[in-house]
Amino acid sequence: MNIYIETLGCPKNKNDSEVAAGILEQAGHRITNAPQEADVVIVNTCGFINDAKSESIECIFQMADCKREDAILAVSGCLSQRYMEELFVEMPEVDLFLGVNDYQRLPEILGSFCKGKRETYCSACSETFLELHCRKLEENPYTATLKIAEGCNNVCTYCVIPQIRGKYRSRKQEDIVKEAERLAEKGCKELILVAQDVTAYGMDLYGRLALPQLLKKLCRISGIAWIRLMYCYEDRITDELIQTIAEEEKICRYLDIPLQHCSDHILKSMNRRSTEASIRRTIKKLRTAIPDMHIRTTFITGFPGETEEDFEQLLDFAREMEFERLGVFAYSQEEGTAAADMDEQVEEEIKIQRQDAIMRTQLDISLESNRKKVGKTLQVLTEERDPDGSYIGRTAQDAPEIDNSVLFTSERDLAPGELVFVEITDAFDYDLIGREVEA
Repeated sequence: MNIYIETLGCPKNKNDSEVAAGILEQAGHRITNAPQEADVVIVNTCGFINDAKSESIECIFQMADCKREDAILAVSGCLSQRYMEELFVEMPEVDLFLGVNDYQRLPEILGSFCKGKRETYCSACSETFLELHCRKLEENPYTATLKIAEGCNNVCTYCVIPQIRGKYRSRKQEDIVKEAERLAEKGCKELILVAQDVTAYGMDLYGRLALPQLLKKLCRISGIAWIRLMYCYEDRITDELIQTIAEEEKICRYLDIPLQHCSDHILKSMNRRSTEASIRRTIKKLRTAIPDMHIRTTFITGFPGETEEDFEQLLDFAREMEFERLGVFAYSQEEGTAAADMDEQVEEEIKIQRQDAIMRTQLDISLESNRKKVGKTLQVLTEERDPDGSYIGRTAQDAPEIDNSVLFTSERDLAPGELVFVEITDAFDYDLIGREVEA
C-alpha cells in the first residue's frame, strides 16, 4: 500500500514518524509524499497544549477532505493516546486510532483492517525502552534527531506527558551509539539528542546521570560535526556535564533549558525542583565555563496563582538574564493535571498580555545579541537555496525550525548540509545576514 504520514508537534514526534515509516517500508509498503495518492493517511498528532490540540484536529479534518474516498484515515500520537474514546465518537471520518506505543503493530493492523469497520489500538507503555531498528530518513539526512529516552518522571503539575508517554525509560548507550554511527554513514552532520528530559538520562538504567559519558562516546564518531542537547532540566545540569560540553568541540554551545518561571512559589506550584537561586547559579556556571554559550528557554505566563508581582519578577528576570533564545507560552489549563484544578486561575486575556510583554522585551534582547555577531565569522550549516540565489542556513547556536536563520551569499553552488564559514554583515531581530568566506 501507498502510505502518507503527516507529522505535528515536537522533534520527538518526528522521530516516531520516521520509525513508523521504516517499519511500514520493511513490511513492503511504500511511503508517499502526496496524501491524494495514498491508500492510508496517518496523522501523527500532538496533544500537549490547547493550541497544539487545535492544530492537530484541524489537520485531521484537512486530511479527511483531501484523501481518496476509499483511503484509510488513521490518527496516532499524543492527542490520540490522550482522547481516543472521545475522538472515536466525535470523528467518524477517522477509521483507525492508534496510541503512541502501537507503531510496531502497524503492518499487522493494516493487514487485517477492513474498510468500514472502525478500530482503536492503545497498547500500554513498555517497562523498558522499546528498541526498533528500522527508521526511514530523508534522502539527505544532514541533521537528525536521536532519541535517548522515552517517558518522563518529572510530574510537573501543568503537564500531561507522563500520563501519555509513561515513566522515564533510558535507551542503552550501545544502541544509541550504533544508531548515531548509522546516521553518520548516511551523511548526517548534526545529531539532536531528544527526550522529555535528556539530563535525566541513565538514572533508571545505570543508577547515575550518564549523559556526560554518552556525549563523549558520540563525540568520537567520525563525520558528526554538531551534537545538540534539547530539553535539559536545570537541576540536573551538573558540573560534570558543563565540563564535558566545555571540553568537547562537537557539542554545540547551545542548551535548551525550559525554566518556565523564576518565582519560587510559582515554581513550587509547578512541582519544579529549581529555585530562582539555583537557576542563577547554573546559568552563571554555564556562561563562565563556556563564554559563547547560547541558552534557549521557555516561560509560562498566567500559571494559576501568578500575581502581578510574580509576573514583574519574571519580566525583570528576562531583562537581566538576556537569554539568547526565549519562547513564551500562555498557560494552558489541561484537564487531568493538578494545575487545572488549582484555585486562582488567571484570565485568558491577562495570560496573553503577559506573554506579549515578555516577547516584546525579548525582541530587543535578541536584536542586541545578533548585532554583537556583526563582523564575526561563524560556521553555518547550509539548509536551502533561496529563489534569489542566496542561501539559508543556521549556526551551531540555532536549532532547526525553532531559532534564528542566517541568510548568506556564496560564489559556489552549495548543497543542503554543507558546512561553510560566513562573515556576518548585518543583523535583525531573529536573522543574520552574511557572505561565505574562506576558513
